[in-house]
Amino acid sequence: MLVGDILRKKTPRVVTVRMNETVGIAAKLMRANNISALVVKDVVRSEGNTAVGMFTERDVVRAVAEHGANAVNVKVSQLVSVQQLVSCTSLDTIEHVRHLMNRNHIRHLPVIDDYSLVSVISMRDIAAAVDEATNSTSQAA
Repeated sequence: MLVGDILRKKTPRVVTVRMNETVGIAAKLMRANNISALVVKDVVRSEGNTAVGMFTERDVVRAVAEHGANAVNVKVSQLVSVQQLVSCTSLDTIEHVRHLMNRNHIRHLPVIDDYSLVSVISMRDIAAAVDEATNSTSQAA
């Protein structure tokens, strides 16, 4: 099974946050969209509108632990490592994506095709797809 197989059944909505936004804004975006991760974009670089990282609920917790109530005013850029974005493509296998997630201790991966952000795939998406494939195989037998 490929990432693209899962994406065909998923809403193509990707919620992003800019590097210069605050943790408070990021948390409000996650709450408003009922999601646990945002793609971080950087508009300062010469490439322009570029995905550079992920901002998750874990980052919010880390900000509160380190900065207390002032965490809402901390910039996303202070918490996100932009050294190397871990991502996948729609042509990657689910096994490869699971390996990336396990090796990097992450639950969300941006899907980037031809240098364009097309979606985000989560461990939950993968688990649901595997469950569905398993159920349809067992029902066919």
